[in-house]
Amino acid sequence: MVSLVTGGAGFIGSHLCELLREKGDFVLVLDDFSTGRRDNLEKLAEDPEVQLVEGTILDQGLVNSLVQQADRVFHLAAAVGVKLVVQRPLHTANVNLLGTHHVLEAAATSGTPVLIASSSEAYGNQAAQRFQESTPSVLGPVQEMRWIYGLTKLADEYLARAYAAERGLRVVSARFFNTTGPRQTGRYGMVVPRFVQAALAGEPLTVFGDGSQVRCFCHVKDTAQAVTMLLDTPHCLGHVFNIGSTESVTIEQLAETVIEMTGSSSRIEHIPYEQAYGVGIQDIRFRIPDISRLREATGFEPKHSLRDILADVIAYYQEHGCEG
Repeated sequence: MVSLVTGGAGFIGSHLCELLREKGDFVLVLDDFSTGRRDNLEKLAEDPEVQLVEGTILDQGLVNSLVQQADRVFHLAAAVGVKLVVQRPLHTANVNLLGTHHVLEAAATSGTPVLIASSSEAYGNQAAQRFQESTPSVLGPVQEMRWIYGLTKLADEYLARAYAAERGLRVVSARFFNTTGPRQTGRYGMVVPRFVQAALAGEPLTVFGDGSQVRCFCHVKDTAQAVTMLLDTPHCLGHVFNIGSTESVTIEQLAETVIEMTGSSSRIEHIPYEQAYGVGIQDIRFRIPDISRLREATGFEPKHSLRDILADVIAYYQEHGCEG
């Protein structure tokens, strides 16, 4: 089995590549290293069954060539992170819309099944506490640029369904809920690595807003496992699935737990979103996935608790040092 992973040098992509090799796949990796890193693929660097191609999903000819070589495609390449999205909205739109169009067109032409990585942000500014795949999307006002990410991910899902309907594309969409773990960077606003790095450095843990936001953090290894299960299960094709954990925590509680587990003397500091991102921004109070559809279709259950995740992230940064 030849598996193509776009964005394969990224945080989630690199863990997925490792899992695919464990399963015996030959892995094609496409990454432009805009946010992905070569170090993330260090464990696979000498593996003859891994081919790394430096390039972008905006290069339609390159995408066509790689998809034609693959038996299946895991499309993870995207602009990610609230900070990056707010700072580079045009880049976000180009990569997430045009790049995904290139992948879907190539897959439809070659008849290759594909998984599209979507996001819980596709639900938008929905007031629900727990999200099912049938929960309507409610995007925020156009003045708040953060919503361009959720809009592009939702548009990708619609585009995938359009290709399935008109071109017979075998495609499944996966909505990730707060995937975290080793190798994730805090550079683009991701909260777990930000907190862990700050705690290890004895610096304040900066909580945006009042800290009452509720999230469910899923270990990247659990997310990678769920992704492979979806493409390995034929009756999942044509559908949308939430991927995440159901163990919830407030951001304030997360900060307290990180301080406790690192034995840090750091304090918690609250700042408004406008100070954090340079523009006014509205956060979502709840992000709790209903994963019953995924569980029933594949038997998936997350194996890692929040404390397991934090222990792995702490160990990672203790070994590798805290980045800027």
